[in-house]
Amino acid sequence: MAHLAAVLGALGAPLVLVSCRRTVILGGLGAIAAAEALLATSGGNGVSASRAALGIVGLAVLAVGALLFVRRPELVPLLVLIAAPFRLPFDFGGGHRFFVGLARDGQIGRLLPLYAVLTAAALALVWRLIREREREPEREREPERELLPLPPEIAFPLAALASFAAVSVLWSSADAAATNLLQYFLLPFVVLVAVVARSPFPAWMPRALGIAAVSLATLFATVGIVQEATHRLLFYTPAVEIGNAYSSFFRVTSLFRDPSLYGRHLVLGIAVVLAVAWYRKAGLAIAAVIVAFLFAGLFFSYSQSSLVALFGVAVFVSVVAGDRAVRLAAAVTAVLVVVGGGAFVADKVAGASAQRVTSDRSRRIELTASVFAKHPLVGVGLGSQPRASQALSANGGPPSLFVSHTTPL
Repeated sequence: MAHLAAVLGALGAPLVLVSCRRTVILGGLGAIAAAEALLATSGGNGVSASRAALGIVGLAVLAVGALLFVRRPELVPLLVLIAAPFRLPFDFGGGHRFFVGLARDGQIGRLLPLYAVLTAAALALVWRLIREREREPEREREPERELLPLPPEIAFPLAALASFAAVSVLWSSADAAATNLLQYFLLPFVVLVAVVARSPFPAWMPRALGIAAVSLATLFATVGIVQEATHRLLFYTPAVEIGNAYSSFFRVTSLFRDPSLYGRHLVLGIAVVLAVAWYRKAGLAIAAVIVAFLFAGLFFSYSQSSLVALFGVAVFVSVVAGDRAVRLAAAVTAVLVVVGGGAFVADKVAGASAQRVTSDRSRRIELTASVFAKHPLVGVGLGSQPRASQALSANGGPPSLFVSHTTPL
């Protein structure tokens, strides 16, 4: 069933992303829906009364959401942005009396708010496509009038990547990881692009998206600062828990399980504020206060990669939005920081191994590169890289020690 779902997903992705004909898009959405249904039922769990009741409640929520998006399709991008970061702390399984319960030990659930918004938006898109098709005069139905296409520089690479990744489930050796990635990440992302790209984009939308992004970042920073003051986390991974117990500093996670994920959202908020300030859409004093508050929340994440990302974003925004003098100053500052920081780091880590300096990333890169060298054409299949790297290592260890740690790899 998982293999059939992979094939359906591989067929559906280009149909919804590349084509601009209504019937083809409907067919692609149907293929992806069938793939998700197969993946959802492939676990072999029976239908109990509690699961049936939970399903009815879910369908009612989706119906309300779909009705909203049918009437106000321009709200899709905004609500997708708002729902995207949140994972509700729910755990599903037969061990709970009503099939659903609260997660424990710092765990956190799936992206349920985002999945609900995407499903409702997809249902609304299907309704809009069918209704617009039926309303066309008979003389306009041949040939079929097309929708505006997605930009080819987005549609074609994403369709190729999604289709190849989906079909690679057929030769993946990590069945559970492959189906998990396909069901909860790859196919939903294809639907996300399809529904957002085909939603109206009114003139007020950029302002609304900016306000939402900064508001979310402010919420996350507030929770993070409170966690720093109380030294109590809501959600966390075992590695974060152990690190805080044995380190001289306390890393906060806000509403996420990992400090780096938390840090990325703050960097996004700061980037929006910087752009707004450069284009004189907000007062400098207000922008400075917001950036200072968000940076305070970012600081206590102690995420080195987020701080590097913030530096790159700040330089990039300044180069794009500033005048010639600002661009020159940004370029000089970037060179000085990179050279000075590189010299400082080189002095501090002299004699240390690359693995220690990079916090084990260099070893993971080497092992992932070895897998790529042995399987350069079709790879080892979706989700199989950690197991393949483990097989090539002479030291052994659980697969979690061999995750590439970087999406490009």
